[in-house]
Amino acid sequence: MKNIHIKNGQLVDPLAGTEHAGDLFIAEGKIVGVGSAPAGFVADEVIDASGLVVAPGLVDFAARLREPGQEYKATLASEMAAAVAGGISSVVCTPDTDPVLDEVGLVTMLRQRSKTLDLARVYPVGALTRGLKGVEITEMAQLHEAGCVAFSQGDVPIADLQVLYRAMQYAANFGFELRLRPEEASLVNDGVAHDGPYASRLGLTGIPVVAETIAIAQITQLMRATGCKVHLARVSSAAGLELIRAAKREGLKLTCDVSINHIHLVDLDIGFFDSQYRFDPPLRSVADRDAIVAALNDGTIDMICSDHAPVDDDGKLLPFAQAERGATGLELLLPLTLAWARANKIPLPQALAKISSTPAKALGFDAGLAVGNRADLLLFNPQASWYVIPDKLKSQGKNTPFIGHEMIGKVAKTIVKGKVVYSA
Repeated sequence: MKNIHIKNGQLVDPLAGTEHAGDLFIAEGKIVGVGSAPAGFVADEVIDASGLVVAPGLVDFAARLREPGQEYKATLASEMAAAVAGGISSVVCTPDTDPVLDEVGLVTMLRQRSKTLDLARVYPVGALTRGLKGVEITEMAQLHEAGCVAFSQGDVPIADLQVLYRAMQYAANFGFELRLRPEEASLVNDGVAHDGPYASRLGLTGIPVVAETIAIAQITQLMRATGCKVHLARVSSAAGLELIRAAKREGLKLTCDVSINHIHLVDLDIGFFDSQYRFDPPLRSVADRDAIVAALNDGTIDMICSDHAPVDDDGKLLPFAQAERGATGLELLLPLTLAWARANKIPLPQALAKISSTPAKALGFDAGLAVGNRADLLLFNPQASWYVIPDKLKSQGKNTPFIGHEMIGKVAKTIVKGKVVYSA
């Protein structure tokens, strides 16, 4: 491993909430000096970070890597390259691969593949039920030992509350966290867009907000009964956020995130049936989007995720109701978070905390610029602009509603385990 001296950077520590000019020193995969070098330090490599922000590497709390089984959409190699190009040093992957991550062998294989690539760190989330069918609970203890950091149904809600109740009892007993996307399936049916005036005018079947709020109410009631720790994934509505706010005040072990897409986009952006804007949950109203921004500002929403879901052209370039949900997001997480921060006058350390130190804490490590912390770092130019051009994205998934948009904030280098894994 090289000894690296990063000089003349603007050090932004979201964990400590500080920002100042200074140097950083790396050895053996860890930060060994901030401001001044430790005794006897000799640099093998010097990186001039003049004009750049130096911050902990980003931690993406929800990304679909598509491998195994869906390599026609993306491969682990392509998406890990996209992650480090986006300044992401740790990726939490969802269990909805093919086959799903419900067996120890599959989890072990995924972790070994990611270690061989030696780019971003991968944290797998195990399937909560076998095959994500919502019937039989997986061997959570064994999957945890194999490296699963939590358990989820992905985008497939459990219809039988008795199964969810038993799963939460089991998880609470072992201290495991469940990550659930709140959605009552019986209220979704064949819905494809937010249930509002705009969907009605377009003739699109709506998904009502109550599908989210009823699910949140059920989950929080089961939390009270079991003591289970739950993270709600990709909350989308003002009403849902009010329920979460109340549950947090009550002291329930509840956290939540929001997709970066839902911070910037609303149902009106669908325009004339543009399938690039089809998401799960759907893009909701302007009022819901404004409530999401307010909840980010006041801390109700703990973190922002990319909701990365690479989709091939065959699945995306279809009529809106038939198109596959989702968009590429790994390379857009940083600039879109910076755009939210600029628009709302959020200090940079506070903004970066939503995509680094807060999700890192949930995974059990500190993402801060302190001596002894892991040397997973991001160097970026906060003023540099670039345009989202599909062919220039590292991800195999090229579909996003932000195609052609100007982004402000460009990654210069990503360092993982003390090694430079990406240079612009």
